Amino acid sequence: MALAPAAQPNAGNGDSDHVDAPELRLFVMALFFIFGGITSLNDVIIPKLKELFTLNYTQAMLVQFCFFTAYLLIGIPGAALVKRVGYMRGATVGLLTMMAGCLLFIPASQSATYPLFLFALFVLASGVVVVQVVTNPLITLLGPAKTASSRLTFAQAFNSLGTVVFPAVGASLILGSLAKVSAADLSGPALDAYRVAETQTVVRTYIALAVALALVAGVVWMNRNRLKGEKHEAGSLLASFDLLRRPRFAFGAACIFLYVGAEVSIGSLIVNYFQQPHVLAITAEAAGHYIPYYWGGALVGRFFGSAILAKINPGKVLAFNAVAAIALIAISAASGGHVAAWSLLLVGLANSIMFPTIFTLASEGLGRRAADGSGLINIAIFGGAVVPLLTGTIADVSGHLATALVLPAVCYAVIGGFGLYARRPAGAEA
Repeated sequence: MALAPAAQPNAGNGDSDHVDAPELRLFVMALFFIFGGITSLNDVIIPKLKELFTLNYTQAMLVQFCFFTAYLLIGIPGAALVKRVGYMRGATVGLLTMMAGCLLFIPASQSATYPLFLFALFVLASGVVVVQVVTNPLITLLGPAKTASSRLTFAQAFNSLGTVVFPAVGASLILGSLAKVSAADLSGPALDAYRVAETQTVVRTYIALAVALALVAGVVWMNRNRLKGEKHEAGSLLASFDLLRRPRFAFGAACIFLYVGAEVSIGSLIVNYFQQPHVLAITAEAAGHYIPYYWGGALVGRFFGSAILAKINPGKVLAFNAVAAIALIAISAASGGHVAAWSLLLVGLANSIMFPTIFTLASEGLGRRAADGSGLINIAIFGGAVVPLLTGTIADVSGHLATALVLPAVCYAVIGGFGLYARRPAGAEA
């Protein structure tokens, strides 16, 4: 998923103040790829832990709750840290925190305790948040201001690429053995041994990520002094909450909350949804290989969407995509087989333009306070924690995953309403 663009750092005035460091651009692209992939890897982790710890859907969705809660709790402290130590040192801190989160999977596996896995995911996500605080403004600094938007769009394409590649690899590495034995059939020492053995596949995956993160952190640290004359504007993000008094912005921030929640909820359910007898009745590993199609739809849709948005009112496009998402969810819930499967996957295509379009429409008219608005919208990504948890609860209470999809559909309905509301320029909605 994308992160809201941030204002360009105050390194000086004019295009001549950019930093000529092509190698830093490469590693910033790598950061977008890594944290995009790590976030989508949760879709593979959820069915794995659900089976191993015999969880219901509400308990399994605690994976997303703990991960996305970091946006709420770490966003403001992370921004303060970056202001204090600078972009490159801040990125290093974030990467090392991510690495620590990955390594915490080792004791979590050895103890075979679900809460420790959740803690490891929270630490990992905390590092992701800090890195995201750095990457958007940093990519704007690494080149002329007039091409900053192009660089940011290109960098976020790497984020989407990560959401496609990581689940594809993770499905084979992590879900491969789920069909062999069921934790529900074991107890006592046998169950403990099974959990320790099976979670080793998770550990190996995250150890590999830790090694990659350590290498990237080392390169970033070696370049920690490249941004000469780096400056940051003073001010507290807490003071920017008054922006929520503006109906257009408040409505847009709420839609970011709902959009991320809906997007994450569907991605989190794909494996279990496709395993159902009336859908595809396949193994967890086979179902996991469908996840990249969901996130890949968002990647492909961004290329077509950018051209469409240049010609058609963005608010109308947003409303259309929201209605399309609702229709696809309804088709999936009312059908079975490949129709149910592919209609749900196509929601990813409908998602493609939503985040940047909601952000742009919500931020219209903010002027110099655009950076404050960006910070608040980043906090609204916390929706990825709340909506999936509620979706899981609906699945448990109703006993049907199709029924649980009603909540994401409601989220898209609100988003469609915002599209119609914001189709007119700021100040002309009434």
